[in-house]
Amino acid sequence: MELQITFPLLMSVGAAVIGSLQFGYNTGVINAPQKVSWTPLIVFFFLISLPGGEQTMGSSARLRNSMLIANVLAFISAALMGFSKMASSWEMLIIGRFIVGLYSGLCTGFVPMYVGEISPTALRGALGTLHQLGIVVGILIAQVFGLEMIMGNDDYWPLLLGFLFIPAVIQTVVLPFCPESPRFLLINRNEENKAKTVMKKLRGTTDVSNDMQEMKEESRQMMREKKVTILELFRSPLYRQPIIIAIILQLSQQLSGINAVFYFSTRIFENAGVAQPIYATIGAGVVNTAFTVVSVFVVERAGRRSLHLLGLMGMAGSAVLMTIALALLEQFKWMSYLSIVAIFAFVAFFELGPGPIPWFIVAELFSQGPRPSAMAVAGCSNWIANFIVGMSFQYVEKLCGPYVFIIFTILLLIFFIFTYFKVPETRGRTFDDISAGFRQTASAGAIKHSPEELNSLGADSQL
Repeated sequence: MELQITFPLLMSVGAAVIGSLQFGYNTGVINAPQKVSWTPLIVFFFLISLPGGEQTMGSSARLRNSMLIANVLAFISAALMGFSKMASSWEMLIIGRFIVGLYSGLCTGFVPMYVGEISPTALRGALGTLHQLGIVVGILIAQVFGLEMIMGNDDYWPLLLGFLFIPAVIQTVVLPFCPESPRFLLINRNEENKAKTVMKKLRGTTDVSNDMQEMKEESRQMMREKKVTILELFRSPLYRQPIIIAIILQLSQQLSGINAVFYFSTRIFENAGVAQPIYATIGAGVVNTAFTVVSVFVVERAGRRSLHLLGLMGMAGSAVLMTIALALLEQFKWMSYLSIVAIFAFVAFFELGPGPIPWFIVAELFSQGPRPSAMAVAGCSNWIANFIVGMSFQYVEKLCGPYVFIIFTILLLIFFIFTYFKVPETRGRTFDDISAGFRQTASAGAIKHSPEELNSLGADSQL
């Protein structure tokens, strides 16, 4: 069967990725106007609310409607932040930032799941990467709008923070025309005819027998599984390995040091002696976006695991180069240009692998039953690590000086070793095939477990 990229598929993915853009915008919007707002406190409230959004997502499976409802939070936060200066209320600003954190946490859970469930297996990686592309485009828009000559000033920063109202309106208008996930319709609602109709529209063909068969196999597998809670992900040998992989991959994204660059890039360039640091920051945003586009086109050819390994090693090398440039800056002024090159390379390697891949590979590692809980756990791990880096980097930087990125270099090498030995390649494999690989591993190691744990595997251990 010839694979088609249909308009309903593109519209559905595009509408969902607006949520990714929202998250990116709300991450990058603080960087440019950090001299006119209470950045540390606002970053704190934004990050601390993200895990709450992820935990809420874990109990939901109706993805399209959930994304639609989540926009209520976007409207509320936009109103609070946009009118905070007019009302002379810092409380409105803080509460708005907290609510937008909840909203962003939901988006970063819903979007990869929805895109993964509606995408053909052969395009799942490429379309999954669009989630990260939405994030980096959002960051770039925030950086441009955050220029002092536009909205990054004392007069217009409330408009900068309230801008998320516009994408929320667009998504609210478009989403009702997008289908619900056919996996949800078949597996959760047992509406086979409706699922088949949706699948035909998404695939642009009347022959969707392979997709339906794959979903039915996944449904039969779910019937053998008891209800999967977050606690069960860690207690059952069947899920323990994939959930550990999912968590470590999320940590490899955040503890790579990328958000130290995203949140404080303007100040990093200032310390490096760059005359116009905000333009260097925007340049990093352009590189960020460009290499995410590259990842979209190569992820299905090179594979998830290979790109992640390449990205981690490239970031480690760039971090060493950045450290050398910052350490020798006082002796050689031209080192400021080397620091820019190092940061651009750091960002580029991030977007080849560690940026996009951890988001959608988590959805690939789990079947329909444990997927929402797994996404909640992985996302919560991501945002806790995000919070730690966002709140501690400026203090660690003062303590370590130009050698602060050596810490990230060591972490990157640790993540490289873990990925090399533990992370499977998921390119071109169905959800059930990937889950079967972990069931086989759990069965092979069953001799090491207690009788109670063996019973928890149930019928799966015999497959």
